[in-house]
Amino acid sequence: MSELIYAGSLKTLEDEGAKVIKGVGHAIAVFVYEKQVYAVDNRCPHMGFPLHTGSLCDGILTCHWHHARFDIKSGGTLDPWADDVPTYPVEIKEDEVWVHPVPFNKVTIEKLRQRLRDGLEQNISLVIAKSVVGLMEAGFPSTEIAKIGVDFGTTYRSSGWGSGLTILTAMVNVLPKLDKTGQVLALFQGLVHVARESSGMGTRFLLGSLPVSNEKNTQSFEQLSEWYRHCVEVRDSQGAERVLLTAIELGFSNEQLADMMMTAVTDHFYVNTGHTLDFHNKAFEILNQIGFEHRPYILSSLLPDIGDVTRNEESHSWQSPVNLVKPLMEAFPKLSDILANVTLRGGADIDETALVEQILSDDPIKTVNTMLDALKNGVTPSRLAQLVTLAAADRISRFHVQNDFRDWITVLHTFTHAHAVHESLRRSATPELTRAVFYGAMSVYLDRFLNTPSARRPEPKDVETEPQNPSELLEMMNQQQQVAESARWVVNYLARGGDKSELYNTLGHALLREDAEFHSFQMYEAAMIEHDHWEKEESKLARYAQETLILAVTRYLAGHAPTAREMPHTAQIAMRLHRGEKLFEDD
Repeated sequence: MSELIYAGSLKTLEDEGAKVIKGVGHAIAVFVYEKQVYAVDNRCPHMGFPLHTGSLCDGILTCHWHHARFDIKSGGTLDPWADDVPTYPVEIKEDEVWVHPVPFNKVTIEKLRQRLRDGLEQNISLVIAKSVVGLMEAGFPSTEIAKIGVDFGTTYRSSGWGSGLTILTAMVNVLPKLDKTGQVLALFQGLVHVARESSGMGTRFLLGSLPVSNEKNTQSFEQLSEWYRHCVEVRDSQGAERVLLTAIELGFSNEQLADMMMTAVTDHFYVNTGHTLDFHNKAFEILNQIGFEHRPYILSSLLPDIGDVTRNEESHSWQSPVNLVKPLMEAFPKLSDILANVTLRGGADIDETALVEQILSDDPIKTVNTMLDALKNGVTPSRLAQLVTLAAADRISRFHVQNDFRDWITVLHTFTHAHAVHESLRRSATPELTRAVFYGAMSVYLDRFLNTPSARRPEPKDVETEPQNPSELLEMMNQQQQVAESARWVVNYLARGGDKSELYNTLGHALLREDAEFHSFQMYEAAMIEHDHWEKEESKLARYAQETLILAVTRYLAGHAPTAREMPHTAQIAMRLHRGEKLFEDD
């Protein structure tokens, strides 16, 4: 047992009212109230202000910085934005006061988990930040931290899956790219977006499955898939939910569920500018991270959105001046036979560079036919999707800043949709989902005006010199519209042999130090994942693809910085508090 700490005589404490003594690694404030002695951690658990300078009245200790209030006996706070203050056992021996240095209410993993839930429920960023920092420092798995956010976001947002859960999933995916501070920032940002998006949105209650009590009344997967597809077609989200929950109850695999859901999503063209398919992909990605037992709430959270989606085959741009709908509708019936009878050559005879150039061309009809030929010659649907994603990234890498600023989002939508299709096809390649590869290619075509004029791809200079310090890139992005300058910096860094892992981390911090909007998180994650796929190959196209993806994400982030940076400031406060720094003192 730890040795007791002498606090002084009872009479002296009564005369002084409060005294600070040195604890184990921290200070303890000792108070006398109604002839009883109480000891609390002297650091206000909200933001670290010394509590001995506060006021004790009616048994309530009030901090004088932000007026957080604490029950002097239990340490409990009256303010949900503050944490409980640790209290310490006190012994009085012959008029001398001694304090045990081990608090009654020690911080535990379970308490930190509960505080994270509190922060999400009350939408308090600092509480979320302190919980994430505490859990990460305690070695609590990042996927378990994310699980708390996913459970909350899929339960307490009646309108279902949205950008918050997408950001959280994306940040979980890129954690290996980041240092420890970056990982804290990534989880914090994702969780805060979940909390903000769920605030005041109401609880979502599951409808329940159809009866599955015996074999006679159990429907086949094929029948359920047909019902589900029809429900989505007529925008019946409730019917679709009951069918989906029935398929889950019957134990069908994630691959089967993905096929069922993706088929319905891709029955129409580029639904909701790609967000719907992207959300579906992210839901299956997070399931792989946190466990299949979460399928009912996670997958059904995708359904409230289906009642109000845009179907781009109905839009003017997809029908005029070039009718893109007709050639696609003629091509899609051929996909089943093509994929069933494909040769086993693996597309070895296909010029993939020429195929990417064709996707970027002004001839969409030829693009459709070229893509069909590629599939016939053994190019897999996932590989074709990878090439379309590269073409979409090329649009961003060449996006000219003379375009309307909001047009960044247009090319971003195409890229993240194409990436979601690629990742989904890597899990399961069906003819129905393969249709989405063609939607992506047509969207690349429709975005062609955003490369008119086309931003020049920078050429490296002084390649024999040492690579630059990555901090230079962060400093550059402290100024607005350093798009071309940042691109040149990155090209030189790569040409000089700069460490890519340091660059990934630097780009991650360029994102996470900002009050970034939804699409910037999408951009970083999709670029990093696609880059990883290409990095496994040794070819001229693979090297071009890697540079293109890095250029695309660099230019996009540079175009959207700097911001107010309120959120990362909150996270920095939490990290400094955890280290025991004094925020209230001058630097």
